Amino acid sequence: MQAREKLQMETPPSLSCPSTPRWNVERPFLTGRFLQETKGISRLADTKGLSLDSFSSPGMDKAIGCYDTAVQELIVIDDLMSALIGIEGRYISIKSVHGMEDCITFQVDASMDLALQELAKRVFPLCESYLLIDQFVESRSQFKNGVVNHAFAAALRALLLDYQAMVAQLEHQFRLGRLSIHGLWFYCQPLMGSMQALSTVVKKASANNCTGSAVLNLLQSQSKAMAGDNAVRSLLEKMTQCASKAYLGILERWIYEGVIDDPYGEFFIAENKCLHKDSLAQDYDAKYWRQRYSLKEGIPGFLANIAGTILTTGKYLNVMRECGHNVQVPSSENSKLMSFGSNHQYLECIKAAYNFASSELLNLIKEKYDLMGKLRSIKHYLLLDQGDFLVHFMDIARDELTKKLEEISVEKLQSLLDLALRTTAAAADPCHEDLTCCVERTSLLKTLGTLKDLETRAFSDDNGTEEPMSITGLETFALSYKVQWPLSIVISRKALTKYQLIFRFLFHCKHVDRQLCGAWQVHQGVRALNLRGTAIPRSALLCRSMLKFINSLLHYLTFEVLEPNWHMMCNKMQNAKSIDEVIQYHDSFLDKCLKECLLLLPELLKKVEKLKLLCLQYAAATQWLISSCIDIPKVEEVSDASLMSDKSKQWRSRSLSLALNKTTQNITVTESILKFEREFNAELQNLGPILSSNSQAEPYLTHLAQWILGIRNDQ
Repeated sequence: MQAREKLQMETPPSLSCPSTPRWNVERPFLTGRFLQETKGISRLADTKGLSLDSFSSPGMDKAIGCYDTAVQELIVIDDLMSALIGIEGRYISIKSVHGMEDCITFQVDASMDLALQELAKRVFPLCESYLLIDQFVESRSQFKNGVVNHAFAAALRALLLDYQAMVAQLEHQFRLGRLSIHGLWFYCQPLMGSMQALSTVVKKASANNCTGSAVLNLLQSQSKAMAGDNAVRSLLEKMTQCASKAYLGILERWIYEGVIDDPYGEFFIAENKCLHKDSLAQDYDAKYWRQRYSLKEGIPGFLANIAGTILTTGKYLNVMRECGHNVQVPSSENSKLMSFGSNHQYLECIKAAYNFASSELLNLIKEKYDLMGKLRSIKHYLLLDQGDFLVHFMDIARDELTKKLEEISVEKLQSLLDLALRTTAAAADPCHEDLTCCVERTSLLKTLGTLKDLETRAFSDDNGTEEPMSITGLETFALSYKVQWPLSIVISRKALTKYQLIFRFLFHCKHVDRQLCGAWQVHQGVRALNLRGTAIPRSALLCRSMLKFINSLLHYLTFEVLEPNWHMMCNKMQNAKSIDEVIQYHDSFLDKCLKECLLLLPELLKKVEKLKLLCLQYAAATQWLISSCIDIPKVEEVSDASLMSDKSKQWRSRSLSLALNKTTQNITVTESILKFEREFNAELQNLGPILSSNSQAEPYLTHLAQWILGIRNDQ
């Protein structure tokens, strides 16, 4: 009962191992260990007052030294025959150290002839090795030890059967009187090295409670250690082959079907069943793709260099199975993995399976699910490749976007977005229905500070960056995109978040550009008037400088960053060999765009945001500035010319009073324009050196630096 309780405690709770039958624990005579326990039973009977005659043979009381040397030799050979299969003889006993089951020794009667003692002791290592191996086979055949131990124990059991047949043949020769103790040693000697090597393996396996790949690694390392003995090395390699058959069977199902058939948790690939494919649409870290299947510790040595390929192969097959795609490995290929050796044929099979799974999945995602079409659609909308729908949307959603966050209706924005998509060229895109809108709760700078993987800690650590008191939908509006499985592997939540960051920056730049264009139109509308003595010409120059700044920034973002990087990514994806390469190229494209769009450069981005804020403030004040400089009722249309003489005096007095007010207003307007100009030029002055210094380390900033410096020099 204690053994059974110990078995239950050692079995991991996560593994549903069949229970060991009770009779296998309670009836030890069904196993082979009862032969070593006979002596203990005899002692127990003696303590109860029973006679030992029933347990001993005649002459047991006489010491072996009482016999002649020839008789002693016959008795020793007979005892050695029993000792070779783990049974105590009359004058050869088995001793075990208390508390150490693996430490077993054989002892002889001290009265035995010294020459016979020495010859008997030469055979004892073989007897001890047999006992250790036999006990290992018995203990490791239980369910909880796994299929590798089962296969190894079965191979050892077959070897012990051959060994026992040899002992039976020696005993037959002894019964015929043809076997001496020297002959016994002669026949046992070839087995000594092999049995001792196996006993070393089982000792280490038992001491470390090895299972699965640990057993294979132990066998492999021991066979390498015995490289100088071809016979022993060949035996250990054969044992490794036998023990690995079950393990390679698990591996075969994984690389050809994508199924983990591992009832005892021995395989080096772990499956996290808590993660599901639907989580890719919400999980920023994309744990499903990275952690659904992962490598564990204890990879077999002969698979260590190709473990990553094995993991990837099964992952690809699982994706295809999740898509309902029938995965069929070409039957003409010699793909059996039931053995491994120096010819490395198993490595070729694994590589062939990987190439098949990789090409099939890549073709499936590219052809059936049109990956590049989805990416182009995302580029049209989130990277503003085709912005006609955006112009229409910004016109019809202007009132809603200028509201505060808590007042914005996302449902209304979505309906306006759908209207803009249906009434523009975007209606021809079959993927436009996947486009949705959302309103974030924080500004762009604050959002960048919360994304730790973007390495933008400078945003959150800088106390100078404060959240605006009341941000509107223009600063927080973003587009999103519905991505279904299996495209969500490439276009994950993390990738969409990066797209949205770029979109928010571009969208706000477009908004600033539209506001400045409106201000420029106001200036153009008053060019025909007499503007001498007003600050409007200076205001027009400032408006032109601001427009040049925002247009240079948009040109840089669009034509210097997004378009070249997009074409580079497309060229790489055409030559990609696996879906992992596609993911890598896509992520690299987004990371590069984020960096070159200044979103990962806190110092530059804050300066740009400050300049954009000044532009918006100036554009909002333009109407007031111009209306304050121009007297609207300057000219009165009079139908009767004769009335001019009567009203001339009234007009003259009114003009004098208006002139005083106009002079005061002109001074105020001029001061306001000069203030805007000073602040704008100061920010440009600070931005120029930063761009110049950073362009040395980041060459992509060279053109932007030239344009910004050009604006400053034009002024």
